[in-house]
Amino acid sequence: MSNAKPRIIGLDIGDRRIGVAISDPLHLTAAGLETIERTNTKNDVQAVKNIAMRHGAVQIVVGLPQNMDGSMGEQSEKVKSFAKKLARETGLPIVYEDERLTTISAIRTLTIQGVKTGHNKALVDQQAAAIILQKFLDRDTPPSTA
Repeated sequence: MSNAKPRIIGLDIGDRRIGVAISDPLHLTAAGLETIERTNTKNDVQAVKNIAMRHGAVQIVVGLPQNMDGSMGEQSEKVKSFAKKLARETGLPIVYEDERLTTISAIRTLTIQGVKTGHNKALVDQQAAAIILQKFLDRDTPPSTA
């Protein structure tokens, strides 16, 4: 086994789907991993737990939807409730990351790459999760000492 760091999982939690992203072993970049089609909270939490365990995740970054003025709405409460259940089930620390405008950024990024996003909402959710995780990684990475 190398001395690479364990992975961090990023989530974009919506009512219909959960976009999942994963960090590289050095915690420098995030990439979309998969999308969970939601069925019920118990199954959804188990699905995320399975992904986290399969990849050796040590932390989960959850996108927290906020209104443009920074206030929390109904969707924020739903996400926090899900994250609390996820923390209990996985035993992993949960960190919230502001997810304002990530879906718009995800669509823009995919469009630039030539991907049609209209019928590919699952891919948009994965990309949004990757953006959420990347924001966290960029802020969490200590500055280089070179």
